[in-house]
Amino acid sequence: MTMKKILAATALAGALMASPVSAKTLVYCSEGSPEGFDPALYTAGTTFNASSRPIYNRLVEFDRGTTNVIPGLAESWSVSEDGLEYTFKLRPGVKFHTTDYYTPTRDFNADDVLFTFNRQRDADHPWNKYTEGTAWEYFDGMDMPNLIKDIVKVDDMTVTFVLNKPEAPMVANLAMDFASIVSKEYADKLEAESKQGDLNQAPIGTGPFQFVAYQKDAVIRYKANPDFYNGKTPIDNLIFAITTDNAVRMQKLTAGECHVAPYPNPADLPGLQADPNINVMEQEGLNVGYLAYNTTVAPFDNPKVRKALNMAINKQAIIDAVFQGSGKIAKNPIPPTMWSYNTAITDDPYDPVAAKKMLEDEGAGGLKMKIWAMPVARPYNPNARRMAELIQADFKGIGVDAEIVSYEWGEYLKLSRALDRDGAILLGWTGDNGDPDNFLAVLLGCAGRENSNRAQWCYEPFEEKILAAKVTSDKGERTKLYEEAQVIFKEQAPWATIAHSVVFMPMSNKVMNYKMDPLGSHRFDGVDIAE
Repeated sequence: MTMKKILAATALAGALMASPVSAKTLVYCSEGSPEGFDPALYTAGTTFNASSRPIYNRLVEFDRGTTNVIPGLAESWSVSEDGLEYTFKLRPGVKFHTTDYYTPTRDFNADDVLFTFNRQRDADHPWNKYTEGTAWEYFDGMDMPNLIKDIVKVDDMTVTFVLNKPEAPMVANLAMDFASIVSKEYADKLEAESKQGDLNQAPIGTGPFQFVAYQKDAVIRYKANPDFYNGKTPIDNLIFAITTDNAVRMQKLTAGECHVAPYPNPADLPGLQADPNINVMEQEGLNVGYLAYNTTVAPFDNPKVRKALNMAINKQAIIDAVFQGSGKIAKNPIPPTMWSYNTAITDDPYDPVAAKKMLEDEGAGGLKMKIWAMPVARPYNPNARRMAELIQADFKGIGVDAEIVSYEWGEYLKLSRALDRDGAILLGWTGDNGDPDNFLAVLLGCAGRENSNRAQWCYEPFEEKILAAKVTSDKGERTKLYEEAQVIFKEQAPWATIAHSVVFMPMSNKVMNYKMDPLGSHRFDGVDIAE
């Protein structure tokens, strides 16, 4: 972000914070710009924080601060004995947002549910490719097109999902961001006016906050939804002051220019914790940071080459330099706080001598490659550039010439999906529903190869394990299958697993009732500010 944009966002935020006491305004210094405001198109937490969480609701929701699923736009649901039909009774009287660009004429109903999901599952649906580069990353990455046989409107307030096979995490999946319910009536209006792109730029939802305006890379403005079905939130105005630099975010927090600022540099934590005006919340993150090789491109299609590169990475040095006490070495693709984590697995040893010999034995000595480094801080990687530099130095020690590349965040995520992408990419994941399937299937399954699976990896023995785990509701059996899948992952090494982090959330001590989310989201419904 340019200094001009930082000053513009700061000035706007300051003006709003100085508004009359009767109007409560919370300013959140976010770490990046959203890719858009239709959450079904994306997978990034930065985008979800700005779209699905303030603006939309889902049939079922995660209770704030937990992974417990509670009723949302559906008051209740039932599952058939064979696990193939999920019937949802919808909540009556739910209002879509009334804004200066749209006034609804009806309440939420079954038509909105069918529109939300059919546009993602039906390639011939008029809204399936409504905006340039449309990709239903999560829906496709979770293999929903093959899972869902039909979605039936039983009546205006009842919907049944009919599946082709049982899906153990189905209800939790529908609490995820991609399942946010959008208005069919609003979409029809936009289609009639040939303004389909506005669905992703001028959003309408049912959530706790209404979209007001967005200045790219600078500021997003929201106001409280007075008709929110769960009651108006205590905050009247919500401002996202987009501030990509970690240190600048913390400076703005301590100066009182924002109330909440995520992802501090580890070196800044002692000063923040000593500030009597700042409350630093923390919890162990349900996350993993990794380096994903493009397994479709030589020599990274050879698991021995990938294994050799993994053995060259000094992960303890990364933990010390990048996380500075706020992370731990990762050996598995799921975090140790998640059920089915395989404690018996032994991590790749740090052995540059053996790594160099293995590369040479596989004909990959003198390899040249790229390391992609994220331009933003994430909970699983507070400084991707620094991490990339350390890996670059490690690779140089075994004769590998690695070039570090980066792009604007939205472009980074888009380009990294390419099947012919060069080299290895630093990314990570925070669980979206508390189920191992959300890591192992979404990030490493065959269905996600052109979307969420940035290793572009499809390996049948691994696939068999995760697919078998989906169709049984026996948690013991699912645990066994996921433990076996982790063994296969470690043998094949599509990633170098780097770290799991502790997540810190600094905020003004005036902020009340903020709850850290184990799924990594930043939610402001129910949050208040002391007078």
